[in-house]
Amino acid sequence: MKGQDRYAPGQVRDAIINVLSLTSRPLSVKEIEDRVHLMIGPAPDSSIRSYLRLNTPDMFMRETRGVYAVQGTTGKGIQKDLFEERVWREPGRFGRAAILHADCFDWIEQAEDNSIHAVVTDPPYGLHEYTPEQQSKLRKGKGGVWRIPPSFDGHRRAPLPRFTTLTEDQLAAIRMFFFYWARLLLPKIVPGAHVVVASNPLVSYIVSGALSDAGLERRGEIVRLTMTLRGGDRPKAAHEEFSDVSVMPRSMWEPWLVYRRPIKGRVQDNLRTWGAGGFRRPSRDKPFGDVILSAPTRKVERDLAPHPSLKPQAFLRQIVRAVLPLGKGLVLDPFAGAGSTLAAAEAVGYESVGIEKDEYFFLMALEAIPKLISVKPNGRQ
Repeated sequence: MKGQDRYAPGQVRDAIINVLSLTSRPLSVKEIEDRVHLMIGPAPDSSIRSYLRLNTPDMFMRETRGVYAVQGTTGKGIQKDLFEERVWREPGRFGRAAILHADCFDWIEQAEDNSIHAVVTDPPYGLHEYTPEQQSKLRKGKGGVWRIPPSFDGHRRAPLPRFTTLTEDQLAAIRMFFFYWARLLLPKIVPGAHVVVASNPLVSYIVSGALSDAGLERRGEIVRLTMTLRGGDRPKAAHEEFSDVSVMPRSMWEPWLVYRRPIKGRVQDNLRTWGAGGFRRPSRDKPFGDVILSAPTRKVERDLAPHPSLKPQAFLRQIVRAVLPLGKGLVLDPFAGAGSTLAAAEAVGYESVGIEKDEYFFLMALEAIPKLISVKPNGRQ
């Protein structure tokens, strides 16, 4: 059987489009070939090159000789939409924590193999809510796809994205985004490294399936037990007629997906060689559990880091501490936001690096990380 016969019609085409959509810069033909191979396997290089040549300029732009970018109206353009004009700023360093202004797909690809010991991240798991259009509406208080909850007990609640509005194409884009991200990540993390990803009950099945298909090993979920304002509403514009009906259950938990790069040999062998493969126990007599009681993020922290998805330090520090079973190694947050994961890592004494693409959030992180580090678990500074 010839190599190209193993691929369904359009599979190589779709892989090329997705590869070029999930980057912040034009790629050389060799880079495109390598990323397509990573995504779908050893597709014929001749097919990839022919498709690029035959569909330029209608679908692709040739920036220079042998260097291509996807046209703005082609494909999903997920990464391209997030950051059109890029001036990468200098990294920030806070003790053992470093925050980088970069594209995480490009950074991960260039990272050294077997150099990351754990990943803890709260990604843009709806994607659409972090496009410039929706972020602009959110920052202006207009809402858009973001629901701006009413004040409650005198406190302004954090905005929540409406994942019930996602289309089939947007759901498919989520799957491709996380599949490709995990494929890039897999060789960079050490055997046994845990990947802990915050999600949402409405899309977690898509994210989870993508991580599994990419080659990560599912190890369960961590339940962040906390009351939110998501769900529980009566039918819109008919709340009086159906006063005893809730459209969806009121959300009282948040899933954090737990995956692991497969270990080599036994767990004890993997721990000795790579320092990964398990979770650090809170104490000798208490195992790390998969349900963590957590209050909503306190106002003192939200004032320090006004990110729409900010998680509390009291919760994050438990997760971050647990992912390095021997208490040493590098923790990565590839979607760093305001830097709360990095602050948690520094607070528990770990080395960490965060990648944030949005300049607005990167600058927020530079200000917020040192302040979040000093936050006490009860929310006071």
